[in-house]
Amino acid sequence: MTRTAHTNAPHMPHPLERLEQLLHADMLRVNAMIIERFQSDIPLIPRVAAYLIAAGGKRIRPLLTLAAAALADHADPAQNPVQKADGYAASVEFIHTATLLHDDVVDESEKRRGQDSANIVFGNQASVLVGDFLFSKSFELMVEGGSLRALDMLARASATIAEGEVLQMSLRGDVSMTRDQYMTIIECKTAALFRAATQVGGIVTGQSEDRIQALYDYGQNLGMCFQIADDMMDYASTEAAMGKNRGDDFREGKITLPVLIAMERAKTADETAFWNRVLKDKAQKDGDFDHAIVLIHQHGAMNETYSLCEYYAEKAKNALDVLTDKTLKDQGQGHSNHAQIIACLYDLVDFVVRRDR
Repeated sequence: MTRTAHTNAPHMPHPLERLEQLLHADMLRVNAMIIERFQSDIPLIPRVAAYLIAAGGKRIRPLLTLAAAALADHADPAQNPVQKADGYAASVEFIHTATLLHDDVVDESEKRRGQDSANIVFGNQASVLVGDFLFSKSFELMVEGGSLRALDMLARASATIAEGEVLQMSLRGDVSMTRDQYMTIIECKTAALFRAATQVGGIVTGQSEDRIQALYDYGQNLGMCFQIADDMMDYASTEAAMGKNRGDDFREGKITLPVLIAMERAKTADETAFWNRVLKDKAQKDGDFDHAIVLIHQHGAMNETYSLCEYYAEKAKNALDVLTDKTLKDQGQGHSNHAQIIACLYDLVDFVVRRDR
C-alpha cells in the first residue's frame, strides 16, 4: 500500500497522549486495577510500588496492549473488546515495574524517571522484595484472564527478560563482547515485553493469526528501536530528557552499540587502552566520559547506531501496513477508530527514533 506520512506538527499532541485520549476510559480502568492490585496489608509494599508506578511513567506497554485489543473486529457497537485485555495490560505494567526495581538494584542506579530511584529511597532489600511481589501479582492477573496462550506468552517474556539482564550483567565490562551478544541482550530485556504487550492484546480479543503476527512484529521491532534509541541517549541526551543520570551506562561498564562500534573502529593502541581501562578495569576518572563521546562521534558510531534504529522503525511500520490493509479489507474505509489508533502507533515509532534528535 502507499504509506501516508504522519508528522507531528507543533500543535499536535504527543503520540502517546493521542493514544491515551483514544483509549481514555480503558486506561482509567487499567490504572484503577493497577492501584488496587499493588495494595497490601504490609504498608511498605504499596509505598514502594506507588513510588515508582506513580512517578510519571508513560504506561507505554499497557497502552500498547489496549491499542492492540482495540483493533479487534466487533460488529456490535455496545461491545468493548478492549475490556478483555484489562488484566493483561495491568500485568504487563507490573512485569515492567518489577524489572525496573530489580535492575536499579543490580545497576546501583541513583535516578529513575527524574527522581531518586526506589533502591536509594527504600533500600535494596525492599526494592527486590517488592519487585517479587509485583511479579507475583502479574501472574495472578494472567491466571484470572483465563487464556492459557496469553499466560504462556507473558510467562515466557518474563523469563526472557531475566535472561537478558543476566547476560548483560555477565558481559559488563567485557571488551570482547560482540554485536550479536548486544542484539541478544536488547531483544531479551526490552523487545520481549513490547512484543508480548502487543501480541497479547490480539490474542485475548480473538483476532486472526495474521493480525496477531503483525502485532507481534510491530511490538518486536518497536522494542528493538526503543532500546537502541535509549542506548544512544546515554551519550547524546540531557538528564531532563532521560529521567536518569547522563552517562550511567558508561559508568556502569555497560557496553552498548555506540561503544561497540567505537571499539571496533579504534585506530590506535591508545584508544584500545582507553576502552580497556574505563570499561574492563573500571578505572574511570574525570573527563573520561567526554572523551568517550568524542571517540564515538569521531568513528561515526552514533550515526550507524541511528541507522540501525531506523531499520527497526521501518520494520515496525511495515507491520502496521499489514494491519491497515487488513482493517480496510475487513471493515471498509469508514472504520475511523482503527485508523486513528494505527496512526498513533505509526507516529509512536517516529517519536521513539527521534526523541533525542
